[in-house]
Amino acid sequence: MTHRGRRTRVLAAVVTGLSAVLLAAFFTVQATRDQPTAAAPPMPSPDASRPVERITTPDLPSSAPVRLEVPRIDVRTPLMKLAENPDRTIETPPLSRAQVAGWYRLGAAPGSRGAAVIIGHVDTTRGPGVFYRLGRLRPGDRTSVLRADGRTAVFEIDSVEHFGKDSFPTNRVYGDPGYAAIRLITCGGRFDPVTGHYVDNVIAFGHLLRSDEAR
Repeated sequence: MTHRGRRTRVLAAVVTGLSAVLLAAFFTVQATRDQPTAAAPPMPSPDASRPVERITTPDLPSSAPVRLEVPRIDVRTPLMKLAENPDRTIETPPLSRAQVAGWYRLGAAPGSRGAAVIIGHVDTTRGPGVFYRLGRLRPGDRTSVLRADGRTAVFEIDSVEHFGKDSFPTNRVYGDPGYAAIRLITCGGRFDPVTGHYVDNVIAFGHLLRSDEAR
């Protein structure tokens, strides 16, 4: 996720097993207050917010992700590991690596039970970021994650939605849905030149469709 100017904060929580640990998890990036250099990023269509019927697949043992591919929006990116800053805010990829997405390693691993959260910038003052076209995803689209164990977890997108910064769906994003899920997150909506950041988050929700064994 990326913003120009003042800090952008999105409250999030991580729910693990039987315990819920509330984090002051604000996505915070410092940058200049310039106007966006590219056209406004695509936003989800109304149809994209209507979840498809989900068929659950047995989850996999935990294994760190290595690479993310989202063919519909031409994304192929390595995944850096994100954790927490000293102030307990969630790390984001540095703006100098806006074409690389990051996996929140304190949550679920892609393919294992729980919500695997992957964060990417929408753009910078230099141009589009890795998740610039995230809003173009539609229910039924596929995304895959190559894992360190050699398996590839293939996910199907259930819905693509946008939320105001003050209505971030914490439980839907970070809570355990009872199956292997994925959440792709970036910023979107209108760019506010006064505050220097986008007013919304765009989030793609998906579930594990299958896993391909290592060759």
